Amino acid sequence: MRPQRNRLAADIGGTFTDVVLDCAGTLFTAKVPTSHERPEQGVMEGVAVVMENGGLTPDKIDIFVHGTTLATNALIERKGANTALLTTDGFRDSIEIAYESRFDQYDLMIDKPVPLVPRDRRFAVAERMNVRGEVLIDLDEAGVARLASVLAEREVEAVAIGLLHSYANPEHEQRVRDVLIKNGCDAEVSLSCEVCPEVREYERFMTTVCNAYVQPLMAGYLRALSNILTEKHYDCPLYLMTSGGGMTTLDNAIRFPIRLVESGPSGGAVLAATVAAQLDEQKVLAFDMGGTTAKISLIDNCKPKTARNFEIARAARFQKGSGMPVRIPVIEMIEIGAGGGSIAHRDTVERLCIGPQSAGAVPGPACFAKGGDQPTVTDANLLLGRIDPDKFAEGKMPLDKSAAQSVIDKQIAWPMSVSVSDAAAGITEMVEENMANAARIHSVEHGADLSAYTLFAFGGGGPLHSVRVAEKLGIQRVIVPVNSSVGSAIGFLSAPVSFELVQSLYMTMDDFDLHQVNDMLNSVSKQARDIVEAGCTDEKITEVRSAYMRYVGQGHEIQVPLPRADITRDDKDSIKQSYNRCYTQLYGRTIPDRDIEIMSWSVAVSSVVTQPQKVTATQTGEKTRDQTSEQLSGKVQREAFLPSLRDFARVPVYWRPDLLPGDRLVGPALVEEPQTTCFVTDKFTGVIDSSLNLILEKVPE
Repeated sequence: MRPQRNRLAADIGGTFTDVVLDCAGTLFTAKVPTSHERPEQGVMEGVAVVMENGGLTPDKIDIFVHGTTLATNALIERKGANTALLTTDGFRDSIEIAYESRFDQYDLMIDKPVPLVPRDRRFAVAERMNVRGEVLIDLDEAGVARLASVLAEREVEAVAIGLLHSYANPEHEQRVRDVLIKNGCDAEVSLSCEVCPEVREYERFMTTVCNAYVQPLMAGYLRALSNILTEKHYDCPLYLMTSGGGMTTLDNAIRFPIRLVESGPSGGAVLAATVAAQLDEQKVLAFDMGGTTAKISLIDNCKPKTARNFEIARAARFQKGSGMPVRIPVIEMIEIGAGGGSIAHRDTVERLCIGPQSAGAVPGPACFAKGGDQPTVTDANLLLGRIDPDKFAEGKMPLDKSAAQSVIDKQIAWPMSVSVSDAAAGITEMVEENMANAARIHSVEHGADLSAYTLFAFGGGGPLHSVRVAEKLGIQRVIVPVNSSVGSAIGFLSAPVSFELVQSLYMTMDDFDLHQVNDMLNSVSKQARDIVEAGCTDEKITEVRSAYMRYVGQGHEIQVPLPRADITRDDKDSIKQSYNRCYTQLYGRTIPDRDIEIMSWSVAVSSVVTQPQKVTATQTGEKTRDQTSEQLSGKVQREAFLPSLRDFARVPVYWRPDLLPGDRLVGPALVEEPQTTCFVTDKFTGVIDSSLNLILEKVPE
């Protein structure tokens, strides 16, 4: 196989689909409206654009990497499959009972998330395993066979099977699946022992239900995309980005679509970590704003924060417990309904509110002139002079300023007795405050001081709002990378092929069974390696093993590293010492006489990615320019609303493709590029570094 030099990446968002072609190190990008009825059409439309610009034919492409928010949107919007849950008799209501605690202890009228599977599609199965995987009650196969006809009558499209303690012994779940198929069930089937073989039945059942809920949608889409790529003679392998920041194979993505829920935003976090390593930025706040949502994540020591728990669709002011919990490897982030298409409206007490509803790609903001009749953030930015109506989306989608003015006047300005410009400014201020508030909550949850961080902005709307968000958070430095509007898709190209499996197997350090642990770890390692090796060619593969441990009697575990090879008796003491170090780092002390228990074991297998080279901040490039360029000199100006003045003023406009390393600018200014614009306030100055990143620094007061 020839070296992987020509690579395609595609990221489907709620409003736009981003496509990037890396042609031997030269990037070609495209941003096209997302086709919600047939998303693969939008992907191929963008692919056609970059392939034409790059002058390549399909046979020259070595790899195609894809990420999408389709699974996330289906879960948030409740537009997944007609799903049923089969569970152990007595546990039918586990996914509705959820946690004993409430996310808001003082709200007497609290609304908990509605289960994806209603009670009339949750069925009890007679069987029982104990915590060690021993059969207490044998499976009633005749009862399962009768359920097959019930599922067919109710037109169930997907089945989640979650039985008690199946992580310790998967036999009953596997037999349930076999009996259903034998009796004519043609629905997609998800087993909790495969999706999430871990303790805690609520999280395990919810993860399995979410996987089943989106599986028919994602399987149909991914197969359609694979087929159309084959028809177009793209014979390269197709990989899917996962929420944990790695790539996986098409077959594995179809089997476990729940691992794709944050695949798009995870690419942005990978890009932020890559640029952070290049610039030696140790603390970065990654800020990704698209057309439908905004995502915020912390990058410490050039690595995104990761977790095993993730909540989808938090409903109550971003509070933990107000969403649907899933247990998958994920880059930790907080996501809110704040994008360019987010709709501005007045609530019941006439306050201005933004989102979470979005105009999407169809009909889109009013200024798209596609039938949209609701005011959006994009409409407001257009009226404030931050967007050039003739250059939006590379000039392929001229914007209608009068339509934007009309809807904002009718639905916001006139009812609230303010001017149209004040209404538009209020919309942008509100969405920026929402994003800043989400960042504050995310930082508090992780004990981070945001004033010590650098804001890294990307996505179609990120550069537009990054400086104002930084001002609200007390952040002194903002980085806008080159091709920032398609940052997530670019991040896909830096991701490794990887897969992580977690398996629950309970034991204590006083009762440590070496043979049982090594057999289990080696079995899990083989499963993960088979998946990764299917997607690797000549790349080196690395493996990281860890255990989730706690003191006996505690409720939550911490992750502790394990030796890479088989564990020996001599390793037992070193594992205990590693636990004490990790525990002390978190809590400042240990509990010397308390036994330690291990709940779960993790094996993460990944291809090795070449580390990026360091770049200098202002190194001068070799390119030359036409010194008479008016846009470079800042002579091109237009009226833009400045928050510090609360009024319009003429500001210089720079065309970013003309800027070279070492070029400097002083705010207020607008830095335009083909697919986005960066709004720089009068409190910041900027410089272009040797990799063409725009580095913005706050002016000392």
